[in-house]
Parts: sequence; C-alpha cells; structure tokens
Amino acid sequence: MITVQKILFLRNVPLFSGMQPDALSQLAGIAEEIVYSQSDPIIVEGDHGEAMFLIVEGKVRIHRNNVTLAALGSEDYFGEMSILDGEPRSASATAESDCLLLRISQSDFQRILSGHFNVAITIIQTLTRRLRQMAEESAARAPDIDHGVEPENESDA
Repeated sequence: MITVQKILFLRNVPLFSGMQPDALSQLAGIAEEIVYSQSDPIIVEGDHGEAMFLIVEGKVRIHRNNVTLAALGSEDYFGEMSILDGEPRSASATAESDCLLLRISQSDFQRILSGHFNVAITIIQTLTRRLRQMAEESAARAPDIDHGVEPENESDA
C-alpha cells in the first residue's frame, strides 16, 4: 500500500475516523504492512503487547482458549488495549483467512499521541464507546443474581 492508500484506509477505521489529515498522514507513515496466512497466530493471550493491528483484508478470530470472543474483518482493529497500557494481552488473535494487517507499534503510536491531543481524545472516546457496548452486552447475557442477605435464624437470638 502506498501512503495515500493507508491514509484512506485509516480514515475509515472507527478508531481513527475523527483524526485530522496531518495526524492520519503520520499514522500512515508508522503503520507497517504484515501478511498472515490462515491459522497463523497473530497475538497470544498473556504475551506482552507492544503493537496494535488493523485489518486491511481478511478475517481474524479473537479468542480465549477455544471460546470465540469476536470475529473481525476489514477495518476492524485489535490489540489497542495493550498498546495503551502495556499490560499483557487479554486474548489471542488467530488469522481465520489469509490477512493483510497494518501493525502500529506502541512507541510510535505514543509519539503521535503526545504531539496530537485531539488524537488522544478521539481514541479515548472510541474506546469508551467500545467498553460501554461490551458492558451492555455482558449485562444482557448475565443471569439475574440475588444480592440479598439471607435472614438470620431468629431462634439463635
């Protein structure tokens, strides 16, 4: 991909859609193209995370053990939490088909964030929306839990 193609692609990714053209240009400059074949592991749960990924072409499965958490496709992204907090990966990602991804390293990304406050705000807003959506979906799936306290046995008094 040439830089212009990367900029056009990044502009369509929800995480970066609110960025100014100069910031998108810088982001395109640090985004490295990587190809994965079907079934290749991309990230492994528990590993140190130092990059995030954007899917240009292909499908990626996000999972813990054998439980699929998400099925992602073009213009989706993953690995963004570790790039921001440096914590170990919370899930694994595996190529479900041959994939073309853009890889953005933590150090390069943080350099862009430090120079573009509006980029940081846009990313925080996007991630907050994603977390709220996940929380709502989780609450909808959770069974009703009785948080009441069992009454004391009156005969013990």
